[in-house]
Amino acid sequence: MMDITADPALRTAAATPQGVLLPLALAQFICSYAASNMNVAINSIATDLGTTVSGVQTTIAVFTLTMAALMIPGSKLTDILGRTYLFRRGLLVYGVGALVAAAAPGIGILILGYSLLEGIGTALLIPPVYILATVFFPDLNSRARAFGAISAAGGIGAAAGPLIGGIITTAISWRAAFVVQALVVAIVILQSKKIVDPGVQGPRPRLDIVGTILSAAGLFFVVVGILQASTYGWFRASQDFVIGSTVVIPEGGISPVWVFVLIGLLLLAAFFWQIRSMERAGKEPLLSTRLFKNRTSNLGLITQNIQWLVLMGLSFVVSVYLQTVRGYSAIETGLVLTPATIGILLSSMAAARLARRRPQATLIRAGFVVTVIGVLLLLLWVRETSNVLTFVPGLFLVGLGVGVMLTSSVNVVQSSFPEKDQGEISGLSRSVSNLGSSLGVAIAGTVIVSSLVEGNMGYALALIVLVFFAMIGLAAAFMLPTAPVPRVPEPEPTPA
Repeated sequence: MMDITADPALRTAAATPQGVLLPLALAQFICSYAASNMNVAINSIATDLGTTVSGVQTTIAVFTLTMAALMIPGSKLTDILGRTYLFRRGLLVYGVGALVAAAAPGIGILILGYSLLEGIGTALLIPPVYILATVFFPDLNSRARAFGAISAAGGIGAAAGPLIGGIITTAISWRAAFVVQALVVAIVILQSKKIVDPGVQGPRPRLDIVGTILSAAGLFFVVVGILQASTYGWFRASQDFVIGSTVVIPEGGISPVWVFVLIGLLLLAAFFWQIRSMERAGKEPLLSTRLFKNRTSNLGLITQNIQWLVLMGLSFVVSVYLQTVRGYSAIETGLVLTPATIGILLSSMAAARLARRRPQATLIRAGFVVTVIGVLLLLLWVRETSNVLTFVPGLFLVGLGVGVMLTSSVNVVQSSFPEKDQGEISGLSRSVSNLGSSLGVAIAGTVIVSSLVEGNMGYALALIVLVFFAMIGLAAAFMLPTAPVPRVPEPEPTPA
């Protein structure tokens, strides 16, 4: 594909906040917003569609899972179809999905519109967002500002989703929240016309269909397997696991969670074997194995995954707790979660300045420490009868900590590779982040809705699980080097 940065006129014409950052940041905002605004409407949706909290949990988890499973293929399609072309087509698919979800008569159509169509649309439009930001802002400072604006929009969207969704749900209905998404998408499409970007130049790569199927299926089985824990338990099946009319696993046998997860891991292993085989044969796989040979990038990906796992897991857990245990309405739930939004907004606004003054690794470590303290405060101070103000310090610190990390982790990962790898690493980075969101809802959400625990105990156990994962993220952050990010060496030319 033609390098747009080779033409200063094109780059200057589009590399302005109005020309590039506004549509890109708005696109990231609405996709992140979609992942969290459903949380405050759990009771409304469950009642309206005749489903349960677990049903809504599955819908949210499948949305982020669809994004995670298809983000890498979406990144590859960027090189095949073009950046702005795929960006706009992704927005169209997303908008159609929002309208289908708004009119959903049951949980099945909601999953079709929200989980699948919006998820597919997001997987198509998000890789171009980060690739365009990387290409139009090639120097470290301007790129940090661009990533800061886009990451901040994503973090604010995720954190503000409950408040905005709560207001819309209470004032109108949860369906109206999807109509608003469609309207924002229409605005982004109009704004995106200001982005000047040439189409695909030269030979186009081919999409690795087998790799796409293996990677998507592997992630699907892992996440869907975890979701089974709310029905069958984590270790021993609490009831018969039936397919059709056949009892596959009897009550008391091993939980189907581990069967699903094992199948998923085997499929992912087959995926890695397949891409290695393609590389050895001189073919272009879905994902290059050299992306996993950079230790710094790998650690950065771990921190990205866990940041979103904690943020989305906490948002779901607190929302369920407030609505099912405390009896709060959608708007009340959104208002309680507002301190997290404020924390992310404040730290994201300072992200670019902090990135210039402190090493990225230091910011990620500090972010995890603050986040862990915030979750612990929510665990220690919040009770079934405690004042609503007990939520404020913990949520604010979680938002502050996550906001500090979002931009730094993206910078670490994206800056580890040369421009020609930005498409692939962008797709992998977004896939890992969305997988974290899906796992957060699946793991922490499954704990709080489990029939084995009730009231404050489910809430407390879910927060302990999130602290555990946050500590893993902190350990990964301490292994990051504070020196400038080393890049993977350019591969040697392959003999003809």
